[in-house]
Amino acid sequence: MIRIDDFIKAFYLIFPGQVKLQPWEITNDLRSILEHLILNLDGDYAVKDKVAIHRSAIIERGAVIKKPAIIGKNCYVSANAYLREGVYLDHSVKIGPGCEIKNSIICSETAIAHFNYIGNSIIGRNVNFEAGSIAANHYNERISKYILIRYKSEIIETNTEKFGSLVGDNSKIGANAVLSPGTILEKNTIVKRLELIEQIRRE
Repeated sequence: MIRIDDFIKAFYLIFPGQVKLQPWEITNDLRSILEHLILNLDGDYAVKDKVAIHRSAIIERGAVIKKPAIIGKNCYVSANAYLREGVYLDHSVKIGPGCEIKNSIICSETAIAHFNYIGNSIIGRNVNFEAGSIAANHYNERISKYILIRYKSEIIETNTEKFGSLVGDNSKIGANAVLSPGTILEKNTIVKRLELIEQIRRE
């Protein structure tokens, strides 16, 4: 079993009800999880049609935020960013122009620079994605699209066709790097520019 707290400090303080769930189970169910969390937010959030935005957050003109979503304290969402189908931004997260985020949790102090795609992923604290880097969530090119994960010499069956990455705290993802579906990165991982992090396959 993968314990997200081993990768992201105090993750289960934010999501206490998900201790027994694996990362892909959380991202696949993130919309309903967020809808429940929104009901318990305090008055520091402006809530409209299942989109909750902290009053200190800055959302530039042209950004698109689809329900459900929670945008935390001191977040910055740039013009032409596209947040869709369930997004949670913890405090002080920066989303650059042209980014697309889907069914993902982005933890505090993390920066997703610009022209990035983050799909069905859980991204830790103080992580930096340089321009054009991608956390892919689906194997378009494979016959069998179910995602397998290698973790501590164990092969884990996710039984899902949609899961991106679990990225540990303080990791750095270089420009135009690609994290293949099912990528698991320990804390303080550095992915070089243009690097492909490939995963196991079943054909």
